[in-house]
Amino acid sequence: MNILYGVPGEGMGHATRSKEIINYLISQKHTIHIVSSARAFTFLNKEFPGMVTEIKGLHFAFKNAEVSKTGTLLLNLRTAPSSLHFNTLKRRLIEHSFSPDVVISDFESFSYFFAKHHRLPIISIDNMQVMERCRLDVEIASEEKNNYRLAKNIVKAKVPGCDHYFISSFFDVPVIKKNTSIVPPIIRKAIQETRPTKGKHILMYQTSSSLKNVQDTLRQLPGETFYVYGMNQDKKEGNVIYKPFSETGFINDLAGAKAVIANGGFSFISEAVYLKKPVYSFPIKKQFEQWLNAAYIQKLGYGRHFEFLSADALKAFLFDLPLFEKNLAGYSQAGNEQLFGKLNEVLRKTGVAPLH
Repeated sequence: MNILYGVPGEGMGHATRSKEIINYLISQKHTIHIVSSARAFTFLNKEFPGMVTEIKGLHFAFKNAEVSKTGTLLLNLRTAPSSLHFNTLKRRLIEHSFSPDVVISDFESFSYFFAKHHRLPIISIDNMQVMERCRLDVEIASEEKNNYRLAKNIVKAKVPGCDHYFISSFFDVPVIKKNTSIVPPIIRKAIQETRPTKGKHILMYQTSSSLKNVQDTLRQLPGETFYVYGMNQDKKEGNVIYKPFSETGFINDLAGAKAVIANGGFSFISEAVYLKKPVYSFPIKKQFEQWLNAAYIQKLGYGRHFEFLSADALKAFLFDLPLFEKNLAGYSQAGNEQLFGKLNEVLRKTGVAPLH
C-alpha cells in the first residue's frame, strides 16, 4: 500500500518520532513517500534518501526566549505567496509520481490538504490533539488561559475531520471525541535499546535560553556536573561541559544522567520519562503545549515545573530527586507496540492494510 506521510519542519521531535513509525510501516511492506520542510526535511532526507519531497511549512518567530505572536504572523504572511507557489508545484510533482492510498499527518498541513483534495483516508498521529480531543485535568494558570484558547483553536483548525486521531502522551487523560486513541509516546529505537544508569551528571537540553544565563546559573552549583546540549558549544567551563550534537553521545549522556533540565518539548520529556529521569522543566513562554507538558510532569511527581531557570529552583529540584525517582519507578510502556498495533487496526478498516 502507498502512504503519503507529512512531517512539519518546526521541532525535531516530529521528525525523530516519525522516523520510527515510517521504519515500522516499511517493515510491513508499505511504500512510503514523505513530505517535510526545514530541518526535518534535511534529517528525513538523509534517513530515507529518494523518499522525501521538500515543501515549505510554517515557522515560529521568537523574541526574548518566547514565541512572538505578531512576529510569527508577519513572518508567515511575508513568505506565504512564494510558499504557496512552491507547494503547488510539489503537489503536482507528487500527483504525477506517487499515488497514495492513505495519508498520515503528524500535525502537518500539506499532506492533510492533499488527502482532502483527493478524498483519501487520513490518519493523524501527534501529541497536540490532546488539547482538543481530551479532557485536561490540571488547573490552568490564569496567565495561561489565553494561550490555551489560542493553542486549542489552532489545533482544532489544523487537521479537522481525520478518519482517526492517535494522540501520543506520557500522561493519561479521558478522550472526549470519537475516532481518537491515546497511546504512549513514540520512543526512538536507540532509546529503547539503551540501559539507563544513575550517574553523577545532570543533562541539560537547551536551545532557547541565552548562553550567559545558563553559564551564570549553573556555575552557582559547583558541586554538580552539567552536560549541556543544544547551544552549539564545545567547551568546558568549570562544572559545566558544553557538547556539540551527537546522537550517540546525547543518548549515552541521557541514559547515564541523574536528572534532566529542559523547556517543555514533548519528545525530550517523553524520552526522559521513559528512562525514568527526573525532569526540571521551564517552558518557553506563550507556548501552551510546553506549559501543559511541564504541568503534568509536576502533577505526576516526575519532576518540577518552574517559570525559568534559577540556581535556587535547581537546588530545590535536586533536593526532591528521591521522590521523583520513586514516582517514575511506576511508569512503564512496551516501546511503541501499542501504537503499532492500533495503527494496523485502523489501516485495516480503510481496506488498505497489509495482508500479513
